[in-house]
Amino acid sequence: MNENLQDRFLNKLRKEKVQVSIFLVNGIKLDGVIDSFDSYTILLKNKVTQSVYKHAISTIVPSQPIKLEIL
Repeated sequence: MNENLQDRFLNKLRKEKVQVSIFLVNGIKLDGVIDSFDSYTILLKNKVTQSVYKHAISTIVPSQPIKLEIL
């Protein structure tokens, strides 16, 4: 299976339960842990679970450095 970079990054954050800040294109900042994701959305869990459309995301910032395996 050949995952793309985005899937590898999101999956690493999800598996390790890394706290992230997600900045939307309208400037709103969302904080939480990635619960799951698919081609179009990310479920972000904090006190509640939010469904965030990927097309609305500008940047995802992990709270700690992430090391991805080189393919």
